[in-house]
Amino acid sequence: MASIEVRTSGPVFDGRADRALVAYCHDASEEIAEYAETLVLSELGHVLRHPTGYYESRVETERVSTDTSRVHDSGVVYGPWLEGVGSRNSPVTRFAGYSHWRRMKQLVQGQAPAMAGRILQRHLPGMR
Repeated sequence: MASIEVRTSGPVFDGRADRALVAYCHDASEEIAEYAETLVLSELGHVLRHPTGYYESRVETERVSTDTSRVHDSGVVYGPWLEGVGSRNSPVTRFAGYSHWRRMKQLVQGQAPAMAGRILQRHLPGMR
């Protein structure tokens, strides 16, 4: 009869890897959302012709869950009109909208993988 003894140790077994992974997911979603908010606000600074500051003040980042953040305009009633998806946009009126949310979303989606990779590098030591 043979017996085998197995000993487990290290970050996977003592919980350090799990904690580092949770911290990574939190940081990645938060930093990417904050970047998206900055881009949207910057774009609004370029496209709005008569800014009052109200719409920009309503753009915010909100944590939806542990690993998900969302950037939105707090439901400002004329937000869809500014974006160009409202019922009062072209062809009803000449204003087609700025498409600022759609364009910034595409930009962030293109840059998010590289950003997430850089953020991961900060958390890898905790997984080793």
